[in-house]
Amino acid sequence: MLKSIKPKGRTIFLYLCIPVIWYVFSVFIPLITAMFYSLFEWKGGPNKSFIGITNYVALIKDSVFWISFSHNIYLVLLCIVGQVGIAFVFVLMINSRLVKLKGIHRTFGFFPSTVSAVSIGFIWMMIYDYKRGILNWFLTITGNSESVKVWLNEPSLVMLLVSIPLVWQFIGYYMVILLSAISSVDNEIFEVAELDGANAFQRAIYIVLPLIKNTILVCITLCVAGNMKAFDHIYTMTEGGPGTSSMVMAMYGYKISFAQMNMGYGSAISVGIFVLSLLVIGGMQKFLNILMKDKGVA
Repeated sequence: MLKSIKPKGRTIFLYLCIPVIWYVFSVFIPLITAMFYSLFEWKGGPNKSFIGITNYVALIKDSVFWISFSHNIYLVLLCIVGQVGIAFVFVLMINSRLVKLKGIHRTFGFFPSTVSAVSIGFIWMMIYDYKRGILNWFLTITGNSESVKVWLNEPSLVMLLVSIPLVWQFIGYYMVILLSAISSVDNEIFEVAELDGANAFQRAIYIVLPLIKNTILVCITLCVAGNMKAFDHIYTMTEGGPGTSSMVMAMYGYKISFAQMNMGYGSAISVGIFVLSLLVIGGMQKFLNILMKDKGVA
């Protein structure tokens, strides 16, 4: 095969082989391995018993898994608005000609994205801490001591509370992506729109949004994919508690596989996460394309 390719093309082909082989090794081989082990009752070690699709039947009937899935969907919806939506607003503000030192804004905005998710979890866990947390301290000094509570032990609030750090951390990440897209748009377009009397909202909806539509779709896809496998900071803050109030799919798979040592069922959960993530990403992209066409964003 290589002999039929020209020397320059052969060099490019060889260079491309390295990342492709690495991608297959790091993504597809673990997925195929998980599919294989999901067909067995396996507690780790050399002994395993073939049980066919029994793990998948159990997975479909597993209420905790579907509760975890609903929590991931909650994260996805909240983070699309909180991460991509707020990032879009910040980009419009930073791109204004009235704002100076745009490079500094980009740098400081992106900085939280470089911090480890575990560190972010510890920081926000300290903020929510009952005795020493900034949140309860602020409520106390403002005369709202009756609102002081053990925040991460509130089942009705815990998913919102663990979502806030996730939103905060990645606003800057999407802001940088959207800034790079909007910087390629000719400034004369905005100047003409402003001279024609378009206000900031109209410029954002009818000019900026259509011009960077594809970049926004990429950001939303990344946001959905990232939040369907959320794990680190939630595990640090709550470990899925109280009860299963903040359990997400990746954490449930981790606990089944390594806390309960049920590797076969844990592999089935991993495959389930992969399939559901593809369905959610595909469904979200289709919905957004239809929505943008209906709104006239071509």
